[in-house]
Order: sequence, then structure tokens, then C-alpha cells
Amino acid sequence: MSEIREITKGLRFPEGPIAMPDGSVILVEIAAGQLTRVLPDGTKQTVAKPGGGPNGAAIGPDGKCYICNNGGFTWMEEDGLLRPGGTPDDYATGRIERIDLDTGAVETLYTECNGNNLRGPNDIVFDGKGGFWFTDLGKRRPRDMDMGGIYYARTDGSLIVEAAYPAVTPNGIGLSPDDKILYAAETETSRLWAWDIIGEGQLKKEPWPSVNGGRCIAGVEGFQRFDSLALDGAGNICVATLVNGGITVISPDGKDIEHIPMPDRMCTNICFGGPDLRTAYMTLSTTGKLVSMEWPRPGLPLHHLNK
Repeated sequence: MSEIREITKGLRFPEGPIAMPDGSVILVEIAAGQLTRVLPDGTKQTVAKPGGGPNGAAIGPDGKCYICNNGGFTWMEEDGLLRPGGTPDDYATGRIERIDLDTGAVETLYTECNGNNLRGPNDIVFDGKGGFWFTDLGKRRPRDMDMGGIYYARTDGSLIVEAAYPAVTPNGIGLSPDDKILYAAETETSRLWAWDIIGEGQLKKEPWPSVNGGRCIAGVEGFQRFDSLALDGAGNICVATLVNGGITVISPDGKDIEHIPMPDRMCTNICFGGPDLRTAYMTLSTTGKLVSMEWPRPGLPLHHLNK
């Protein structure tokens, strides 16, 4: 593997990186409640301040940035390391937001589905038709926690569908190169699940004993936790991994698993950019850094961004 390069530091729990065509990286700072642009020289520019807990981010067909806002966390800082805790006193609900990158204007698209509030929207991916899938990890309280789910929505606010429920802390989400398979990683189980897509917001459900209707592609041993993910051009699922900080690369059939270590126990996300999409950008969240390295395979081009 190539050397890890630090692009910038001093970020307040970065997540949701998007490698932009101009060489900058847009990401969220969850603890700061803001969307930030990082220039190639490491300079940081505030794009917008939606507040709450902006988490996953993706560019839509209209060129705007769509945000999974988890509603916020409490925070703990020990020995210079920042990490999220539970639900803050000012939490109201989770939401899906749209941000104009030129003006910083923030618009709320969805706060509920079928009369049920979104709890902690986490990660997002667009399909080729302009709709998007997202996970809702839920929120944790001192004595209990929510069941999570997987959703589909349109960008015009006209449709939101609960596609798979319940799930145990669903986090990272991505699509296969042909847009026919949806992948989601669960944090606390450190399992990767897959569903065949059979229509707009519709997933083929596996029978019991599958709890969420998905196929379990892979899991990892020991105390590890899965976070957000991205796919490479060969269809491998690259899952940011907590505790055993790094990127866990899983083949589509789950038979081949490789771990690429990072210098932070909470490596929370990965995206691909640069020439031929061979540069991987990772968010190292407890240390507040954005880093990059040359990847052995090109990343999968994202709809509405890289193509």
C-alpha cells in the first residue's frame, strides 16, 4: 500500500467525504454542525451550517448536496480525541436536507416516513435515476436504543419509502456497479447485508431467518464496528471500520476480506477521486483529519458526480 498523506486537520469529527471534480473534498463536521470544503492545500471553507448532526452526504442530479442529518450527538473529548455519545437534550428529530453549495442555503426535505419520525439518518447514495437510498441508524439513550431502517426517497419531496425494517444500527450504504444490488453495513453487528433491487424503493426480501430481508454477505470477528462505505470499480465494498481502525475491503460474494489499517480507531468513511478515481480519501474522525492514499483499484464512479 502507498503512504497515507494528511490533507488537513482540526476538523470536528469529519464524515461524509465527497471528492469534487475541482480537486476539493466536501465533507461534514458532525460536532460542528456544518458542511465544509477542504481545498487541495488543506485550506478549509465553511459551506453551510445546518446544525444538528450532518452525517452522510452526496451530490444529487441538481448539483446540490443532500445531507443525512442525525439530529445531533452529545460529545466526549479525552486525551485530544473526540467521539460521539448519546442523544442531546435539544434533539428533535432526524432529517434529510438539501444544501445549495453556492449560497449555503439549507432546505429540509424529509423528517418522517409513514407518520414515523426519522431518528438518525446516517449515510446516502444516489441511483442513476436521480433517487436516493439512505440508512437511519436510530438514536441511543441511556437505557435503550432505536431499531434502524433503510429508506428510498425522491429529490422533489414527493416520495419516501421504508424499504427494509428493522435493522440493527444500519450505517454505510452503497450500490453495485450495475445499480441492481443495494449494500448496507451494520455498525454494532459488523455485518454487511445485500438486497436485490426490484423497483423504485423496492427490495427483494429473503425469508426468515433474515430479520431485515437481506442476505448477509460477510461479518468480521472480534470487536470491530462498521461505519460508512464506498464501492470500487470492481464491485468490492470498502467499509470504514471502527475500533480496528481502517478500511475493510469485502468482495461481492463475501469470500475475500482484506483490512487496510488507518492511524485512527474511528476511520469513519471513504470516497474516491483524483485521476482515474485512484485516490482514496478517508475521514479519521477522533483525530479530526482528512487523509488520502493511492488505492490499488479505481473507485466506482458516482452518479451525478464522477461520470
